[in-house]
Amino acid sequence: MSESSPAGAQDAPGVEAERPPESAVPGLWSSLKEAVHGTRQDLTKLPIRRAIFLLSVPMVLEMVMESVFAVVDVFFVGRLGADAVATVGLTESLLTIIYAAAMGLSIGATALVSRRIGEGDPERAARTAVQAIGLGVALAIPVAVGGVIFARPLMALMGGSPWVLEHGVRYTQVMLGGMGSVLLLFLINAIFRGAGDAAISMRVLWLANAINIFLAPLLIFGVGPFPKMGVVGAAVATTFGRSCGVVYQLYRLSRGDGRLRVRREHLKLEAGTMLSMLKLSGAGTAQALVNTTSWVVLARIVAMFGSPAVAGYTIAMRIVLFALLPSWGLANAATTLVGQSLGARKPERGEQAVWTAARINAVFLGTLGLAFFLGAEPLVAAFAREPEVVLHAAHALRLVSSGFLFYAFGMVVSQAFNGAGDTTTPTILNICCFWLLEVPLAWVLSEPMGMGPSGVFLSVAVAFSVLAVAAVILFRRGTWKHREV
Repeated sequence: MSESSPAGAQDAPGVEAERPPESAVPGLWSSLKEAVHGTRQDLTKLPIRRAIFLLSVPMVLEMVMESVFAVVDVFFVGRLGADAVATVGLTESLLTIIYAAAMGLSIGATALVSRRIGEGDPERAARTAVQAIGLGVALAIPVAVGGVIFARPLMALMGGSPWVLEHGVRYTQVMLGGMGSVLLLFLINAIFRGAGDAAISMRVLWLANAINIFLAPLLIFGVGPFPKMGVVGAAVATTFGRSCGVVYQLYRLSRGDGRLRVRREHLKLEAGTMLSMLKLSGAGTAQALVNTTSWVVLARIVAMFGSPAVAGYTIAMRIVLFALLPSWGLANAATTLVGQSLGARKPERGEQAVWTAARINAVFLGTLGLAFFLGAEPLVAAFAREPEVVLHAAHALRLVSSGFLFYAFGMVVSQAFNGAGDTTTPTILNICCFWLLEVPLAWVLSEPMGMGPSGVFLSVAVAFSVLAVAAVILFRRGTWKHREV
């Protein structure tokens, strides 16, 4: 496949030759079982569509579980009123900065681990995983301490209402204090995905989310012997669930029944590997930080219009995350295949995997975007009772989902750069589209042009659509194929 081949092109000749006879292709049900249980096959040798299926099914299910994390808390907290939802929303805006660091480390870990697995070197992949976890622990400690100490001034800076500053700060302290579980959960799951063990990552999120779903209503409303903790109960349930997920991750890494096993001899720091990961993760963190800090600024702009606007914005964004996070499963599948394909010296295979995943994503998100546009009011009404909150949330959902078709390609292609170890290109794209376009546009539309919160919602759709077009143009140039990590 040439570097300028369109997204709809057929498999490259070298890739086509890898396809087995039709009679050798397993049925849908057996493939689904294999994907959920975890495949042991070499992903660099399978037909592309089958490799994407075996990776994306558990990755999509993993992302569904992560999106449920986002929705469960706001569903139960929504029963406590707009100020409680605003507490969750403003705290989540702060947490996005921590998520940026977790995602940055995850990008470096996935790129390096997938490349080593593609090269057929699981020992080096295991040592790489240890370096990534060590970096995650080193980052988690100061973040947790600082979050607990500075929770109140941070919420005041975000424009929290008097109720939020009096009753919601403990929620923020628990969430920020438990950021170590978030960092490690993101990071170790990225290691599993890079190795091709997506089914293990999926099970981790199932466990963590099941605990959260069970505990959240009990602790929020004080059911049975559990104390009534209000909005703080949501934070405790989430943090405890994620911590249990981390314990399970460490168990699976040491158990050694996957593609990657960490043994005692791997438990030592390697300056060269850590430096390589820091270079990739530094750019990856900057990339994610640009994206997530723009959300913080957007939340601050929305806060100027009161708690109902913030609550509506929070609910709409949680629903959008529910839609987009499963799509990240497809994007992550393409990321792993790009890294492993480059490690196996099959760059054309990685390219075709990206276009195939992007087309599938476009069908999914395009359909879902239309459903959100047509059914916005009844959907958001499940999460809010106040008419003003419902109005803001429905309007936000319609405007943001209007760009879903563009997001489908942008998500997959941007992640493909990361899988190849080229974290610079998506970082530059994020700076241009989010800091230089989205944030200024949000303020101009909402304030000088008088659109209010709607101006913020519209700027999101515009920025992500521009990002998608630019990413596709740059990806087709093919320079990512020659990236060494």
